[in-house]
Amino acid sequence: MPLTDATSQAPPAPRHALLWASLVYAAFTLLLAYPLLGGAFLVSPISDQYIAGYPFREFAAEALRAGRGFPQWNPYQFGGMPYVAAMHGDIFYPTFLLRMILPTDVAMTLGFVVHTFLAGLFTCVFLRRVGLGFHASLVGGVAYMLSGQIASYAAPGHDGKLFVSALLPLFLWALHAGIRDGRRWAWGLVAIIVGLGVLSPHPQLLQYFLLMGGAYALFVAFGGGDAAGDGARPERALAIRRLGFALGAVVLGGLIGAIQFMPVFEYVDWSPRAGGAGWEHAISYSFPPEELINTYLPQFSGILEAYWGRNGIHFHSEYLGAVVLLLAGAAFGRAAGIRRAFLWFWVGTFVVTLLWALGGFTPFYSLVYAVVPGTKFFRAPSTIYYVVTFAVAVLAALGTHRALSGRVGIGYLGAWGAFGVVMLLMAVTGGLSNVARSFALPGREALVAANEGALAVGAVRSLVFLLVGIGLAWAVRAGRLRPALAGWLVAAAVGLDLWTVERRYWRFSPPASELYAADATIDYLRGLDQPARVLALQLGPTTSVRRDPYLHYTGTASGLMAHGVRTVLGYHGNELGRYQELLGYVYGPQELYAQLANPNVWRLLNVQYLLTDLPESPFEGAERVAGPARNAAGTMVYLYRMPTANPLAWVAPAMVEAPDESVLATVREPAFDVRSVALFAPEAGVESAELTRLPQPLELPVEVASYAPGEIALRLSAPAPAGAALVVSENYYPGWSATVDGQPAEVSRADYTLIGVPLPEGAREVTLSFDSAPYETGKGITLVAVLLSALLVGWGLWAERARRV
Repeated sequence: MPLTDATSQAPPAPRHALLWASLVYAAFTLLLAYPLLGGAFLVSPISDQYIAGYPFREFAAEALRAGRGFPQWNPYQFGGMPYVAAMHGDIFYPTFLLRMILPTDVAMTLGFVVHTFLAGLFTCVFLRRVGLGFHASLVGGVAYMLSGQIASYAAPGHDGKLFVSALLPLFLWALHAGIRDGRRWAWGLVAIIVGLGVLSPHPQLLQYFLLMGGAYALFVAFGGGDAAGDGARPERALAIRRLGFALGAVVLGGLIGAIQFMPVFEYVDWSPRAGGAGWEHAISYSFPPEELINTYLPQFSGILEAYWGRNGIHFHSEYLGAVVLLLAGAAFGRAAGIRRAFLWFWVGTFVVTLLWALGGFTPFYSLVYAVVPGTKFFRAPSTIYYVVTFAVAVLAALGTHRALSGRVGIGYLGAWGAFGVVMLLMAVTGGLSNVARSFALPGREALVAANEGALAVGAVRSLVFLLVGIGLAWAVRAGRLRPALAGWLVAAAVGLDLWTVERRYWRFSPPASELYAADATIDYLRGLDQPARVLALQLGPTTSVRRDPYLHYTGTASGLMAHGVRTVLGYHGNELGRYQELLGYVYGPQELYAQLANPNVWRLLNVQYLLTDLPESPFEGAERVAGPARNAAGTMVYLYRMPTANPLAWVAPAMVEAPDESVLATVREPAFDVRSVALFAPEAGVESAELTRLPQPLELPVEVASYAPGEIALRLSAPAPAGAALVVSENYYPGWSATVDGQPAEVSRADYTLIGVPLPEGAREVTLSFDSAPYETGKGITLVAVLLSALLVGWGLWAERARRV
């Protein structure tokens, strides 16, 4: 890159600077991820990957390896749901390629490892592009990749968040290249980066990503953009034209995500989140202001299971780093070659995004909620903290530039030293614990007391690293340390400071072959010759916070999906809304458990087995068929056959159309025999029978000839009578089609949420298949958009080369 005032003041970059930076980022990543080398899997009982992410991904990986393509229907939880439209993680993000050639657990772990590395490398590349020297850029990359927000994504298993966070600096780099530098290839690259963000798929962090990109694009176009140099910027007309190109590239990138989001758009009205969830939902998991102390002293609110704060659960870290904060503050002094506009842009970014992260704790979020589209669908405004973190990393790079120039004042360094000592004294004397008690959730006072030792040790740790940073800055100022060597030492200090905290969030487990090993109850269920759902409930007393991925406890169990076992419940969060309503989810656990004990619900949902940790069944007449067996999570489990026969499909002798509210109340009423009448939704258009009393159920068993995700073949034991309908215990959703004796047939919603097929007289065989039209359309759009983006990159590179010749 051209030499600027800032780079001329900075220590010279080493030869092969990008390679050296990559080695540093790889080394720090390996310090976090080295158990991978021994075959360990980056999950723990607190991780969403443990209870759901692995089964979701293994399901698709098996289909891809077998040549069946991406699955469209997930039949294994919540009565069946569309796999693409309901969103099951990184279905189309390039990490799926790893799962096609590697074991799924290895590929998932590598996804975290690679993107942690890329977060650092892309930040360094961006900072170099805007004019900072090598060492300052190196430090900025370390500060971002190992920051609490980025490095701790591994603990809760939030890989989609990590993907978007890692792409942010690359996005800004590409925008800078296109708008500020006039690189034509940048527009295709912007589209590809946005497309990857869309396919992550994490729409909330994508929203912040695009807003940040838009703000930076405007700054580059009209404010100059560079951190260093003369601040030259495009003429206004040219800047506006390039902003138009950038907007077009973003739109093209959005089209790359069509394969994922066209099905999602169709799903919105079917989702439990349709219409948003209101203000209280939107501000849940805001960033409590008292936890800003964690940015310097990460033990303040308790790390992981020691957390006492106001968010209930807290599996991430806000730690910015003692050395990073020292450097970020140093950015505010005078420094040769650094443009004040660049500094103040990132200060503004920090302030606005921090206020956003505080959510409902300040009035600012009321403005966000009212003005920013999509906010009502999201919760956890604290997730924008990754932008806060990036702004701090940029400021730390600017501060490093000043420190290596010997321009950081003694008074400033002394003030930070005094701050560190005061924090230590408050930690060891109980002052910080008293602050904690005033904010702790009721019943968590014991956690505050138990955390006092960790708090004191943490204050010592932060002070030690703070003094190291102060010492390095002083040594350069005093001429005791060459700036180039100091740059490497500052990067090491920043990295080790952050690593000593964030390594706790990288928890490994045995490989998936052990973690999800089958037991006698699973072997029994896999050996059934007809499809059946299992109600998996953790009902026994437990003193452990460890989650069992096989048993439902507050809705957290999708592990049986890894074995191809269909369950009534699971862990997802975006299952079909009507299925939630049938089970009473919206009314809380008491209503949910009441419906799970309802024999009519068993019949509707093909519930034939109960898997639980009780040695005696809570349901009278249930027969134990397998167990006791200790499952892979360490729980002693028992499998019972339900006291009633609840087949996958049945033939009802009559059909009636009725409004949803009446159908829901009727099918949940134990006195109503669901086999007597198929209750269709009003939009079904079936010919309703005129009934004066309920007909008797038919003695007409339905055999399942074959069952696979999105493919069901059924055979009636005798010809269907006139006016009858087939009801199948699988959630209805647009995309299901049917044939009856080889002829196309109508498929509609019956019994509130199930599949209903009106049968012609004499019908014997019915096949059902699921094929999403929005998915097929989106796939075509995505392929065209990817091709256009690649052509834009290629054309831009060719045009630039031709211009130089």
